[in-house]
Amino acid sequence: MKYRSLKQRFEPYTDVIVFMLTLLVANYFWKWTMTGDENGDYVSWFGWDVTAPFEFMACHVAEAVYWLVSLFRDTVYMTDAHTIRFESGTGTTIIWGCSGLKQMFIWFWLILTVRPWNFQISNLKFQIAKLWYIPLGWVCCHGFNILRIALIAMLIEYHPDWFHLLHDYLFKYLFYALLFGLWVLFVEKVRDRVSENAR
Repeated sequence: MKYRSLKQRFEPYTDVIVFMLTLLVANYFWKWTMTGDENGDYVSWFGWDVTAPFEFMACHVAEAVYWLVSLFRDTVYMTDAHTIRFESGTGTTIIWGCSGLKQMFIWFWLILTVRPWNFQISNLKFQIAKLWYIPLGWVCCHGFNILRIALIAMLIEYHPDWFHLLHDYLFKYLFYALLFGLWVLFVEKVRDRVSENAR
């Protein structure tokens, strides 16, 4: 009886609880299983060398950031495939951890764990909706990651002491706010609309 009462009390918050648990588990799973040096010369997952995709993404992000920043600043240049510098002497290096792949990994699990979890015929359209919403979220993560690094780069051109505040706090939590916002859209609009059409 107490279990049923407790379950009913928490029912309105179940989706948010699942979101928070998934976010924490995916985040810590990534931290415990992914290792790499600061230069990105070697990245491993459970000891397997996965450097290639991270190297590719880091170079791609660096090129995209350079292109975006050069639209607003003619003082920017690239010193190598990962490093963007300004004539003021400041700059930033895009390493494997800046590739955005971690956020894409977390996003995958956030959508995969949205209820209902069964694969009955009545829920088939909802499960199919996950298949297109996951890559759509990846595109949003990738775009936001490029914008985030470009803004950090431009803001530290004359204020290099702002880097840790912007990188480790402000934009890091804005990234997670983006994931939450996209998740809310999926739960409130896509899932509920598919559920209504299934009735």
